[in-house]
Amino acid sequence: MNHKVMKTLKYFFGTMLMACIPFAANAQLASPSSVTTQPSQQAGRPSLLRPFGMFGGGNRVNQDSLRRITAADYADMLAKVGVGQPREGRQPNSTDESKQPNYDELTANPYPFYPDPLVTEGGKKVTSAKMWYKVRRPEIVRLFEDNVYGRIPDNVPSVTWKVTNEEKKDFAGTPVVVRYLQGVVDNSGCPSIKVEIQANVVYPDNGKQHMPVIIEFGFGGDPLRSFGRGASWKQMVIERGWAAATINPSSIQADSGSGLTSGIIGLCNKGAHRQPTDWGSLRAWGWGLSRLIDYLETDKTFDATKCAIEGVSRYGKASLVAMAFDQRVAAGFIASSGKAGAAGWRRDCGESIGNIVSDGEYHWVCGNLIKYGTDPMTENDLPVDQHELIALCAPRACFISTGSWNGDKWQDVVGSFISASKASPVYELLGYKGVGTDLFPGMDNGLMEGRLTYRQHHGGHEAGPNWPFFLDFFEREVLK
Repeated sequence: MNHKVMKTLKYFFGTMLMACIPFAANAQLASPSSVTTQPSQQAGRPSLLRPFGMFGGGNRVNQDSLRRITAADYADMLAKVGVGQPREGRQPNSTDESKQPNYDELTANPYPFYPDPLVTEGGKKVTSAKMWYKVRRPEIVRLFEDNVYGRIPDNVPSVTWKVTNEEKKDFAGTPVVVRYLQGVVDNSGCPSIKVEIQANVVYPDNGKQHMPVIIEFGFGGDPLRSFGRGASWKQMVIERGWAAATINPSSIQADSGSGLTSGIIGLCNKGAHRQPTDWGSLRAWGWGLSRLIDYLETDKTFDATKCAIEGVSRYGKASLVAMAFDQRVAAGFIASSGKAGAAGWRRDCGESIGNIVSDGEYHWVCGNLIKYGTDPMTENDLPVDQHELIALCAPRACFISTGSWNGDKWQDVVGSFISASKASPVYELLGYKGVGTDLFPGMDNGLMEGRLTYRQHHGGHEAGPNWPFFLDFFEREVLK
């Protein structure tokens, strides 16, 4: 039988099995013991939330002004890319069924053949770690930079970190130090744009040094504040004797098209609009994380070689991007990341490329991605897909996390697993176990034995239920 026909049949029966599993899971309910609160997406509904204060406290005039700025920036990028209006993204609330998201696994794979991460652009099979690092990995990095996330410019200014405050407190019965950090970016090249990265780190007040650090893309405010029921993720980290840090993405780059001429992107462009290969917010947030790691490398209290990054939703996307491009990141907890995160572009399930390249989300990515969401090009024309972003993390510890079928289906929970499965051969080439199967494992049955893991938890668009599993995974794969 023809090899491609065999692969298609295998894929078809595999996805039929995947399609059956979520329906059994739908009847099960659970109350997560720990919930990470992020700007999130309700089940099957794209979120329009942005970081606090984005629209000036709800002032309508301010909102209209920001929309006009976004519209002008978006039109400028469409003109530079040389395309018309992109295809409309999926609309969960539309009365037109053709515009609603697809959740049928039998039709979710219109482009079942993905780029092979272990075949070079010249058609050669990658057969060794040396060939991966010297030839194929740089190729994939370039393809993502040119087509999806953009390039960090050569003229990014330096960052000077300072401790703005330090307090000793009691945290759930444990004495801790709370340190507030500010990374001041040199804006001498464009004094009208100021960028000050906001971060904090909480660690046990026991005099120990070289602590591992778990970092979250999150918000400012009280670092010890807990959300939801049970122990917070920071409490779980502190109880293990590690440090817990938070970095505020919106202090690096705004989560809006109207902010692209400010923040670190605007500072590098001196207030001008982006070019099609310029970085978007996801890459900028990852750059900010790298600068925080720079700081951690200067303080013996922390072990910067044992850092992990975690994020949910758009911050799950940012976490995967950050880990893929900065090989100092030892581990990633990639939660509910969807398109532009772990879920493949070639999948038609939940959100679509049309959503990502719309005027509401195009700022996350580089302008060149828009052409793949605009006729006549399609997702299948992309020279890379998201399994290769996961592959760039190899052989470091990567935990792909999704929520329940009903609570997280907009993010394509099966697609995230497929990407992990397709990235596994790269981990295996480098001597580590991947997820070990191409059959979807189902709810609460994580594939936890390898250096690359996948687990779908009860609960929705959040990381909370998977935190204990990730911390055990981090301890096993990074600390031992």
